Amino acid sequence: MIRQFFKEYSVWYLTYILLSILFIVIFALYRLPLAYFKVSILINLTILIFISIWQYLKFKQKLSILHHFIYVKELDELELPSELAYKDIIIKLKETSANELLNEKTQTENLQNLVKMWSHQMKVPISALSLMAQTDQLDSNEVQQQLTRLQNYLDTLLTYLKFSQNKDDFRFEKLSVRDVTTKIIKKYRIPCLLKNLSVEVVGDWELSSDRKWLSFAISQIIDNAVKYSKTDGTIIISISDGNIVISDDGIGILEEDLPRLFDEGFTGFNGHEHQKATGLGLYMTKQVLDTLNLNITIDSQIDKGTQVEISSHKN
Repeated sequence: MIRQFFKEYSVWYLTYILLSILFIVIFALYRLPLAYFKVSILINLTILIFISIWQYLKFKQKLSILHHFIYVKELDELELPSELAYKDIIIKLKETSANELLNEKTQTENLQNLVKMWSHQMKVPISALSLMAQTDQLDSNEVQQQLTRLQNYLDTLLTYLKFSQNKDDFRFEKLSVRDVTTKIIKKYRIPCLLKNLSVEVVGDWELSSDRKWLSFAISQIIDNAVKYSKTDGTIIISISDGNIVISDDGIGILEEDLPRLFDEGFTGFNGHEHQKATGLGLYMTKQVLDTLNLNITIDSQIDKGTQVEISSHKN
């Protein structure tokens, strides 16, 4: 630290040395008594030593404040204009650092809560599979249905993590919305069969979008339609140039829940009644569709069904 101090205030000591040399020259030219020179040098040196000690203590304290960067109130001891400028910068950096730490803490807590909720959700199909194995009543359709649930829960969590970390993973191409939708429906063949659901797909839409992310969004909507449809129900998927409408005649959604459906972690009354849900599906669907420059709206009535529309921003 002493070396840093001398480096910081080297101008002082160079000035003192130059002035001392100048005094010697003046005393020599005018043949002045050297005793006066020695006295003046001694006085100046004494003053310099005291000032140096005082300045060193202040320098040490300021450097300690900057190094430890703990309490903002300690910065009040900085007085010079340049130091006040540093003070403003330090306070802003500290506020930024505190906000970043708070955001990281919030994200960590949200992720912990999500994983806890997700683990509870995963227990439902796992318990069902375990019960079937213990009672030797393994039905291939039931097993496939539980596996589909597990796969969907896992896909949702992984998609959430991937999307929150990297929102640039998009590859746009010209695609058929009907083809994308048909492939998704095949994945839900067994759940539809077990509930005797009829699924109709009409029309098509040639859209420039990312196949993987669009598939995820549509899959979440179809999953909800299948999950909340009544036995012997019907799901109609109408596709036209500019929009997709997915309608079911299921249990419906409470009117007061509609404005919050896309909030992170919101499950609504039906979500609680049906099973323990993470509230991630529609939230992620909204986030993905926003990135794909698509709108989503939901209209629903209790015991009459739900209609979800995905449309282009052009409309």
